[in-house]
Formats: sequence, C-alpha cells, structure tokens
Amino acid sequence: MEKPCLNDKDVFPDDEVLSRCLGKAKATWDAFVAVLGESDPAISGEWRYYTDGKSWLYKVTKKKKTICWVSIWVNAFKVTFYFPDRAEEPITASKLKAEYIDQFVQGKRYGKIRGVTVVAKKPMDLKAIRTLIDIKQQLK
Repeated sequence: MEKPCLNDKDVFPDDEVLSRCLGKAKATWDAFVAVLGESDPAISGEWRYYTDGKSWLYKVTKKKKTICWVSIWVNAFKVTFYFPDRAEEPITASKLKAEYIDQFVQGKRYGKIRGVTVVAKKPMDLKAIRTLIDIKQQLK
C-alpha cells in the first residue's frame, strides 16, 4: 500500500517540500487552500505531525469544529471528511459523484461516523471537496 509523503517529523511541510511531493498536483493544492478561504474566512488549516500515523496531516477547522483532514501523497493529496449518520440525506441528495456517495453509504463506521475521501490531483477534483465542505458546514 502507498504511504503518505510527509513521514519525517523533522521536515516541516513548507511550500518547497509540498512542491517536491505533489509535482503537477501542487497547483491543485494551491487552489484547494484558496477554496478554503473563499468558503468561509473562519476556516483555517494547520500542519501537525501525528505519531500514531507517523506523518504530517493538514487539519482544517472552523473554530473548534474539524472540517477535514488532508494527507500528502506522491502527485496527489487526499482530503478526508468524517460525517455523522444524519449526513446521509444531504450527501445522497447532493450532486456528488456516485463513488463518493457510495463511500459514505457503504463505508466503514467508526462509532457513529463514516468517512468520505477525495483524491485530488486536478482542479476539477476540488468540486467534490467544495460540496463536502458545504455539507459539513450545514450540519450542526
């Protein structure tokens, strides 16, 4: 199985490190960060090294609420959202691709939550991420 790029806790994921890992997908990463700011000025992201997964993750939050988690891979990044069961209706009613809806509906449950992961390589992948951010913000 593939592993995330950012495994060295002593190497902070700055712009140069991200460019090296992401390659052509770096432009999509930059667009993703811009989308976060456009979605809501209260949304912010922070890099943290997690010893349990032995890698750096970008945790996106709004105040104290976690919106999503981002891991960096070779030539791509993965954005994972965790939703409670009550998100099923807005997710199934959304214009998300069937693969994302299926991921949630048939996905593994972690207690009362389930995840949806979007692999982002191209700017068009950001459409699903925008939709999932909107759904996340609608849920109280």
